[in-house]
Amino acid sequence: MFNRTRCLQITAALASISLLAGCGLISGDGGEDGKRIVVGTTSAPSTLDPAAAWDGSWELYRNVYQTLLAFPTGSLKPQPDAAQSCEFTDSVNESYRCTLRKGLKFSNGEPLDSKAVKHSFDRIRTINSKVGPKDLFGSLDKIETPDAQTVVFHLKASDATFPYVLGSPAASLVAPKDYPADKLREDGKITGSGPYVLDEYVDKEKAELSSYADYQGFAQRRNDGVTIRYFDDSGKMVASLKDKKIDATYRGLTADEIKELQSPASRDLGLQVVANVGAEIRYLVFNPKDPVVRQLPVRQAIAQVIDRGTLISEVYQGTAEPLYSMVPKGVLGHKTPFFDKFAHPDIPKAKKLLKDAGIQTPVDLNFFYTTDRYGSSTEAEFKELKRQLEESGLFKVSLQGKPWKEFQAGYKNGQYPVFGRGWFPDFPDPDNFIAPFVGKENAVGTPYEPPAIINDLLPKSRRSGDRSAVSSQFEEAQKIFADDVRLLPLWQGKLYVASGEDIAGTERALDPQTAMQMWELYRKTSW
Repeated sequence: MFNRTRCLQITAALASISLLAGCGLISGDGGEDGKRIVVGTTSAPSTLDPAAAWDGSWELYRNVYQTLLAFPTGSLKPQPDAAQSCEFTDSVNESYRCTLRKGLKFSNGEPLDSKAVKHSFDRIRTINSKVGPKDLFGSLDKIETPDAQTVVFHLKASDATFPYVLGSPAASLVAPKDYPADKLREDGKITGSGPYVLDEYVDKEKAELSSYADYQGFAQRRNDGVTIRYFDDSGKMVASLKDKKIDATYRGLTADEIKELQSPASRDLGLQVVANVGAEIRYLVFNPKDPVVRQLPVRQAIAQVIDRGTLISEVYQGTAEPLYSMVPKGVLGHKTPFFDKFAHPDIPKAKKLLKDAGIQTPVDLNFFYTTDRYGSSTEAEFKELKRQLEESGLFKVSLQGKPWKEFQAGYKNGQYPVFGRGWFPDFPDPDNFIAPFVGKENAVGTPYEPPAIINDLLPKSRRSGDRSAVSSQFEEAQKIFADDVRLLPLWQGKLYVASGEDIAGTERALDPQTAMQMWELYRKTSW
């Protein structure tokens, strides 16, 4: 492997602070009675097929599918999982070879060999789903399988980030017999080779996981099985935690709920909260097809009016911090170009931007957000954005909330003038906060092709295996983002896991993609 992460500092799994320790308990290795652990989340999968998901579905994938490489807890560098070893075989990072572990097989008994690996990647590109992860493999040219244990990825150009992509759930390996080469699997089942098998799945309700006996990989399971319960409302999830119907929560807690769970009353109920330093970000996307926000002065005026500090204090109560770049704080090369350009909220300056451009006010804006992906605070966030913009006297804002599947299809089809998105890193590198948002087809469905980034900065940065040497390219890319205001970063958040005090491992359960590694959770053994 190569040294490309000496100075990378981001990972949700590395830095965690336990806000409450269990009392009168000591850790055990596998739980005291084998009772499965139940985890609640507001982020239900959009699909069970990895070829059609670039979203929170990855949380389930990380636990049931295997990847060639992965990020064990505490690691910023991809390590072997289904692969025994992987490495670039040339000096320009264009040919990447992986040797598989021997004896791997999927849960249907089918061998996980080089042909299965090639099948898994080829179908992503063949199916070409609008909401799938195909864009993450933009540098991939072709795959060769010289023998059953060897896979060679030939890249179109130098790409030192390619091993990081292989370590993400985008690269989930699937069984050829159960996953067609040219269409999605739609029977509601999963055939994988990860730490767990999916015993039962009820859409938007639950996923029942049990240990996969033939798993070979890096994960060291601390439990025998996990149930994931999906909630459409975080209040219901918290109520279930208090009632001992679930053991832990992840994703979707509001600021009020976090504060409540940290209170003495909750501690008296035997609850605990762990806060993890993360790279979760929220941002607005402006659609260039819209006749209003395609005008740069309109986007600049919006950026000049929005008060991130008030947004965070009113909606998130200290559980987030203002973000002035798409590359968040803690990530290599992070700068604050949106603060440098727009500084503090300034309504007179915003008014002048619009007046000088001959744009009449108030400007009509249509904002869209998802109601069931990022938690119950999203609606309050957009109401606060509406209040700020309208109180300036410069804008008139209409809001529309949509359930995730409808919302996702809408923004991918270019239907929304302005919409809110969240981003959780695919892999811990600044490239992942720049590259997914540029190109004719990108992660947000709005063509954005800044030539300096696409033709110069990204290619140059990807030629370097030493990621500490590429800060200047990403700093320049961040400045271009701020000049164009095609994306408007709002805030960066922490990640919170709440659980009963008998549950251990929550501080180790989050990987650098902020997916929960369920195998790290276990029940403590009493004195």
